[in-house]
Amino acid sequence: MSFPLLTATAALPAIGAIATAAVPAARRTAAKWLALLVSLATLALAVVVLVRFDPDGDRYQLTESHSWIKDFGVRYELGVDGIAVALIALTALLIPFVILAGWHDADPLETHSSRWRPTQGFFALILAVEAMVIISFEATDVFLFYIFFEAMLIPLYFLIGGFGDRAHAGSDEHAAAQRSYAAVKFLLYNLVGGLIMLAAVIGLYVVAGNFSLQEIAEARANGSLDMATNTERWLFLGFFFAFAVKAPLWPLHTWLPNAMGEATAPVAVLITAVVDKVGTFAMLRFCLGLFPEASKWATPAILVLATISIIYGALLAVGQRDIKRLVAYASISHFGFIIMGIFAMTSQGQSGATLYMVNHGISTAALMLVAGFLISRRGSRLIADYGGVQKVAPVLAGTFLIGSLATLSLPGLAPFVSEFLVLVGTFSRYPAIGIIATFGIVLAALYTLVLYQRTMTGPVRPEVSAMPDLRVRELAVIAPLIALLIFLGVYPKPLTDIVNPAVKQTMSDVQKKDPQPEVEAVK
Repeated sequence: MSFPLLTATAALPAIGAIATAAVPAARRTAAKWLALLVSLATLALAVVVLVRFDPDGDRYQLTESHSWIKDFGVRYELGVDGIAVALIALTALLIPFVILAGWHDADPLETHSSRWRPTQGFFALILAVEAMVIISFEATDVFLFYIFFEAMLIPLYFLIGGFGDRAHAGSDEHAAAQRSYAAVKFLLYNLVGGLIMLAAVIGLYVVAGNFSLQEIAEARANGSLDMATNTERWLFLGFFFAFAVKAPLWPLHTWLPNAMGEATAPVAVLITAVVDKVGTFAMLRFCLGLFPEASKWATPAILVLATISIIYGALLAVGQRDIKRLVAYASISHFGFIIMGIFAMTSQGQSGATLYMVNHGISTAALMLVAGFLISRRGSRLIADYGGVQKVAPVLAGTFLIGSLATLSLPGLAPFVSEFLVLVGTFSRYPAIGIIATFGIVLAALYTLVLYQRTMTGPVRPEVSAMPDLRVRELAVIAPLIALLIFLGVYPKPLTDIVNPAVKQTMSDVQKKDPQPEVEAVK
């Protein structure tokens, strides 16, 4: 039997989470280093997966399949396509930066009790989320995917509610109440979506007789599975609702600003740059793969919702006074672009959407983490409490500027390529939707540049006059992310080569072809 590489990639952070949690209370620093080393080892395994994956090979590679719950046809079944490989690499890449950025985030929570180990718990929960996200990208059994799709909510609940942002206006009791509210709202929204999906998962088993994505696709191809139109549509809606909550898509988005605002900056990155990608990924793998006809039926409505998300998220970002909530609403706008690209049903749109998932993860991580470093120095999330930072901390201001420019998809930075492809793919089939969505770019320029102007330029406020610049650990977090934004902005080919064959397979699932140009090429 060949080495179970996919299992190892997900199991290593899970084992690391248990080991980190078991570190004695007095060995706080040891727990941090253990978590960091485990995350780096997981990154090494993800690189091996990336190297061994052949973009021109079978659709699902490095597959593993074992009987699990035989009576119900549930199997432990893993496999990756190009889209999953790209997102596994993104997840494994970001977690070491999340751990480094949050190096001291749990330290103030220490008590005199020798039994209480908040630092160990904080880093153990981050590794647990990583394990569950990775196996969600790998699972090709619908029931297996559902288990980890839901299970990741538990560690995130504790990360938001138990290790929330310390830079909170008001009393400690008020801050604790706000964190608790954000954590409960996050959990309830996603649990409701998950329960609706569970009903759809059970319905899928009743119709198909198994949970295997590959077997259901084969049954569809050879005509042995003929799903009634209304049945397929109801099942699609059950799956899509859960994924739209996780994504998040308007009007199911309201948990995200609360969760990102109350969480620490590294946990906010974990939520929007890593976990939320499971929702958009699942739209591609499960909604389009399992229910192609229903996906086409629902496309007009979904494109309208995605367009509303783009404009609504950007407009609310413009009016924010809180730095972290501004980034949260900007992310809602960006997820609108991703979902629009997926359901534009063009190869450019879906390639752009997949690239957007990766590039948004990197750009949001860069901006949110440097914003977290800024907030930790001043002790405030309010934009009005800053001014003139670039004169006292030029490196911090410079990295903040690059992260902001990446958020507005400046040409030469990675998000521009993905946003351009999404708009091209949408224009070619739905020009009116593409035109309206373009206004989101204008609004993005407004909220990002105004944010930079109000925090970094102008007279130096007395409260920031002694602000230190980025330290070595913080530079080690931000510099690689900035380098990736520039590299993928100038040369995205390594990523597109991995993603494009999988996108073609998805287009084949829904039996869609790209629209032909209306103007003939000059011969």
